[in-house]
Amino acid sequence: MPKSQEPLLSEDRPSSEQSSERHVEEEDALLTGQRRPQQSKHGWPFWLEIGIFAWAFIATVAVIVLAVLYQHQQTSHHAKSGGWGKNGKPSGKRNLIFMVSDGMGPTSLSLTRSFRQTESGLPIDDVLVLDQHLIGSSRTRSTSSLITDSAAGATAFSCGMKSYNHAISVLPDHSPCGTVLEAAKKAGYMTGLVVTTRITDATPACFAAHVNQRSEEDLIAEQEIGEHPLGRVLDLMLGGGRCHFLPNTTDGSCRNDDKDVVAMAKKNGFNYVDDRESFDGLNFGSGVELPLLGLFAKTDIPYEVDRRNMNDVYPSLDEMSRTALRALSDATEDSEQGFFLMIEGSRIDHAGHGNDPVAQVHEVLAYDKAFASVLDFLDKDTVEGVLVGTSDHETGGLATARQLHDAYPVYRWYPDMLINSTHSAENLAYQLRDHLAKQGKGSREDLATYIREQLIEQGLGVYDATDDEITRLVDNSDPWPASYIFADIISRRAQVGWTTHGHSAVDVNIYASNAKHARPLIGNHENTEIGVFLREYLDADTEAVTKELKEQLATSPRFANWLGKPLDESKTMADLDHYQGDFKRSLECACGAVH
Repeated sequence: MPKSQEPLLSEDRPSSEQSSERHVEEEDALLTGQRRPQQSKHGWPFWLEIGIFAWAFIATVAVIVLAVLYQHQQTSHHAKSGGWGKNGKPSGKRNLIFMVSDGMGPTSLSLTRSFRQTESGLPIDDVLVLDQHLIGSSRTRSTSSLITDSAAGATAFSCGMKSYNHAISVLPDHSPCGTVLEAAKKAGYMTGLVVTTRITDATPACFAAHVNQRSEEDLIAEQEIGEHPLGRVLDLMLGGGRCHFLPNTTDGSCRNDDKDVVAMAKKNGFNYVDDRESFDGLNFGSGVELPLLGLFAKTDIPYEVDRRNMNDVYPSLDEMSRTALRALSDATEDSEQGFFLMIEGSRIDHAGHGNDPVAQVHEVLAYDKAFASVLDFLDKDTVEGVLVGTSDHETGGLATARQLHDAYPVYRWYPDMLINSTHSAENLAYQLRDHLAKQGKGSREDLATYIREQLIEQGLGVYDATDDEITRLVDNSDPWPASYIFADIISRRAQVGWTTHGHSAVDVNIYASNAKHARPLIGNHENTEIGVFLREYLDADTEAVTKELKEQLATSPRFANWLGKPLDESKTMADLDHYQGDFKRSLECACGAVH
């Protein structure tokens, strides 16, 4: 009989192992009245394979997702061109932020880096933000000296041309040179200046004014608010120097005439703010209506080491920088062109002039913080942009070493000595002046006790001042001599050296947000090459501006005296660097002068 036709219960039909097992289970169920739980038809090897497959699948998906996220992050990070086109030239809408660390030389970075690491207990490879963006160095001489001043240094940046010390965007023949800011404004860019010194000081002045000598700050103030052959070239100004904008008939003025430059600015369309409350009302730039003039101090905003104790009075460099970036960004949101902003860490220079290492480290840290904020802005902003930073010169001849005795020196300097200082030497000198004004000189013993306990111990954190140091302060209590003495007391204990209260000829650093985006500035350059980079990046025609300025000067009676008083020709000559004898020049004190 064919196999398919055999009866199911045939004794000759073979029985499978599984059917036998089912038969036994059925018998057990009938005898016990309980049905045994049915086991899965798949054994553990099967489920092991399923588990391995599932794990491999999930791991593969996770790797793919992570790869996609990483690729997106890398693409986003590297997508920015910095405003450079495929042809190697700047193209499209772009922003340029130029930062000037006035008076900051390479040793300022060494000083501040070691101070920060010591104060915060950081490892030696935890460096400043600036350290991570170093791309080159700059040579700084002017046409009149191997040692430049800030005016000639900033003229090299603004015009891309060398000039004499004291010149505010004026050449040695006393003709004006068009600046990158003026040319940017004519090209449709928005423009701004942020400083911690007077807005009429040399560096900011060189971008929006033209005078034969930098001391003409009253005239500079007028030009900055639009009394200028080109009209108003600035959209935003934040800093100090209010006294040059107020008529000499009012308190707080330092003008030589009764012009109300604030009123003139308002007539030219400027919104005006002059205190911390009104600054806070700007809401870090989101509450700004341009053009804006913000003057938050009579002269200079205090050193950061002092300002931090007066935060309710003065905004910081970082706060003003972030406000300016947001305001200019919002104002150009729907424009074809971006903006040009110059930010200056102005008082690094003043700390160098005062030979004050405490003020110096805090000013550099404040500048480093602002630099980081600009980087953050560029990273998040949808518009292409570049940050370039440098110094106009070094100030103080700073050295992180000092030989105090005739014996061969120990290789040491002590950043920890700067940690307990709560005020700048300048601030302590002003405290001494105010004390004398209120209390009178009194007995020498009482004054010496006040100086030792209140100023040196509490202010400088120095507890071993010598009787000679106290006597020098008692006998020289005018602010500037006193300031220099306070600074020397702390410098000696930290073993920080200074060679001058003026500038030096040392090369200074160049920084950039991205080296690829500032490739022409990699390496060592003349400071004028930085100015050339600025104007070429913005495609700003400074030659056309120079031509227009000269025509206005020659034909318009209104601007006949526009450049101010002519400078003595002897001060613009290049032969001043020749040796003239140790004491041929006058030894007249210029204490407190800042150049």
